[in-house]
Amino acid sequence: MSERDDRADIRELVERWVIWRDAGDWDRFRTLWHDDGRITATWTQCHVDEFIRLAKEANARGVGVLHALGGQAIDVRGDRAISQTKMTIAQRGRLDGILCDVVCTGRFYDFIERRDGRWGLVLRRVIYEKDRADPVKSSDRLSLDQAQLERFPAGYRHLAYLQTQTGFDVRDDLPGTFGPGVEHLYAAGAAWLAGEALA
Repeated sequence: MSERDDRADIRELVERWVIWRDAGDWDRFRTLWHDDGRITATWTQCHVDEFIRLAKEANARGVGVLHALGGQAIDVRGDRAISQTKMTIAQRGRLDGILCDVVCTGRFYDFIERRDGRWGLVLRRVIYEKDRADPVKSSDRLSLDQAQLERFPAGYRHLAYLQTQTGFDVRDDLPGTFGPGVEHLYAAGAAWLAGEALA
């Protein structure tokens, strides 16, 4: 296969992730991952099977999250790849009692490998670039706890605020557009392409 074919396969994998995850098509979603696949997000850092279990539980509680994709850049080296895809996470829920839409923009940063002729996800990280919260009802006015809001980085603080109120234990050290966190992630990506094991 050509590198162009590899990129097309990887693009399809990332697109299927979004469709099948948001649709709750968990059997097909699982086929996108290798057996050791892991994901790190605001609300969980775990093996893909645990992610599926937790996402099902969240859906049963009425937690709804949707994703949309933008541009993608893929670096392929042999049987390994790093894919960065612009994305938006949208979650509806109550912030201090007011129904809101929280929208977070960032990038999926995926460690991908071809094993037995099949590209699959090994690790998904997320880079959080900016977010906002808007009341669903235009006449509502938000007045958020600023100390709680500022516990989290600017790239995902409204999303974290909402997810914390939904009952999740949200990490406060995930990478943003610039800084040591994302630089460390880029270094890990370069090491992955060079053939090193994931830390």
